Amino acid sequence: QVQLVESGGGSVQAGGSLRLSCAASVRTFSRNVMGWFRQASGQEREFVAAISWRGTRTSYVDSVKGRFTISRDNAKNMVYLQMNSLKPDDSAVYYCAADIAVSNVLHTEAGAFDYWGQGTQVTVSS
Repeated sequence: QVQLVESGGGSVQAGGSLRLSCAASVRTFSRNVMGWFRQASGQEREFVAAISWRGTRTSYVDSVKGRFTISRDNAKNMVYLQMNSLKPDDSAVYYCAADIAVSNVLHTEAGAFDYWGQGTQVTVSS
């Protein structure tokens, strides 16, 4: 059974930083593209970042480029999202997601990801 558990969310002031973590209990973790999505209240779920199997390739939504960094530790079955220079518009529930397709393609659409965590709230105040 695949389980993804996010942690690290919280409340920060604009300009602050948070590091989200996702613990994955998936046997094929080192061969799964991992992603982060977010969903603000009343809005659709939005792609944030994705990382390839070995972490050599990453993809980001334009609004977080230069501020967020996705990384992974395959030995620990962990994926991270370092978020710097946070803005109020970054406030949302952040979800970790796993794409178990054997393709190593960095998809950006939510439908390409097979498993999801329960989400962790990030609130950025101005």
